[in-house]
Amino acid sequence: MAIESKPIELQSPCPNFNLPGVDGREHSLESYATSKILLIGFTCNHCPYVQAYEQRLNQLALEYSSKGVSFVCINANDEINYPDDSFEQMKIRAKKLNFNFDYLRDETQAVAKNFNAACTPEFYIYNQDRRLCYHGRLDDNQQNPEAVKHHYIKEALDDLLNSRPVRTSQTSAIGCGIKWKK
Repeated sequence: MAIESKPIELQSPCPNFNLPGVDGREHSLESYATSKILLIGFTCNHCPYVQAYEQRLNQLALEYSSKGVSFVCINANDEINYPDDSFEQMKIRAKKLNFNFDYLRDETQAVAKNFNAACTPEFYIYNQDRRLCYHGRLDDNQQNPEAVKHHYIKEALDDLLNSRPVRTSQTSAIGCGIKWKK
C-alpha cells in the first residue's frame, strides 16, 4: 500500500548521521562537508516504487557528482520481516546495479526518525549550509520516464547550483511506507 510523505519545514538543518555504507566505510554528515549540495534519499531494495526510480537516480548521481553534488541513499527498513533489505542484500544490489551513490544502512532506524521520513523513495536536498531546500519525489511520473513533465530533483539541483530560488521546494513523495521494527 502506497503512502505519502509529510510536509517538512524548509530551511531546517540536516540531521546528523553516522552509518555504514555498502562500500565498507562509515559515512557521516561531516563526510560530505565539501559538497556544494547534499541529496539524501530514503530508499530500499524491495519497494517497487524505489525500483522504478533506481536507474533515473543512478543517472542523476552520475551527472551531478562532477558539479559538487553528493547523493546518499539510506535504507532503514526492518530486515527481519523484509530480508531483501538486509545489509548483505544492499551490497549485492548496489554492485549489480552499479550504484553511483552512497548506499547506507540505518539499522536502528534512528536516522529515518530524525529526518521524519515516511516512505521509500523520499528525497531531501540540502544547500551548502545544510539547510533543507527541497523535499519530496524525484519527478512526476514513477512509471514512465518518457512521460515526465517535471523533474523536481533535477530542477532543484539546477536552481541551487545557479544560485536561484528552488522553483518547486516541496512535493509529496509517494511510495512504500518505511518498514518500522515492532
